[in-house]
Amino acid sequence: MVAAPPLFYLIPGLGADERVFQFLHLPGHSHVLKWLPPQTPAEALPHYAARLAEAVPPGQPCWLVGVSFGGVLALEVAQVRPLARVVLISSFAGPRELPWLGRLARATGLYRLLPPQVLPLLPGLANWFFGVKTARDRQLLGQILRDTDPVFTRWAIASLLQWRGRPDTAAIRIHGTHDRLLPNGAAHSQYRLPGGHLIIISRAADISRILTQLGAPETA
Repeated sequence: MVAAPPLFYLIPGLGADERVFQFLHLPGHSHVLKWLPPQTPAEALPHYAARLAEAVPPGQPCWLVGVSFGGVLALEVAQVRPLARVVLISSFAGPRELPWLGRLARATGLYRLLPPQVLPLLPGLANWFFGVKTARDRQLLGQILRDTDPVFTRWAIASLLQWRGRPDTAAIRIHGTHDRLLPNGAAHSQYRLPGGHLIIISRAADISRILTQLGAPETA
């Protein structure tokens, strides 16, 4: 009996879209789960994830591949799609993995004072935080940041920092060894790749190879 080809559902990071996956080469079928507008500024992540999960057939085994904030959503979608297996790329599983600045923002609510539009206005700072080095990657990051919806970004940052986490949900983790946004993630990852937060772009060939191996049918 021929095994079914793997099925990947790809969830981009905060404010990003399918452009971050353009350099991946995966077997089987791949679908990008596009962001939905939050129903309210206070919509809870599990409720949002349940709406996002409507694009994933409940009885179908698949892979949920989430990048950064998309990994958070992948863990939440998996709660209502138990046949899905989760891969986190440049992401985290709970607030204990946040860097000290993220934990401070979570505890004090300081993130509410930061305008979502600040990073597109400071490209040098954005490039440093995301660890991009090539002209191609800088251009792509700049385009994504300029296209980001500030309303969605404000909701996403608040939801992310208030998230309780899903540390008990099984996940394969891929992380950059020099990730400045989530520096603690590499210690919790099975796959550590040289690079920063945007290894989905800079290490797309390595990530394609890992996902291809994960999606290969198991042999008896």
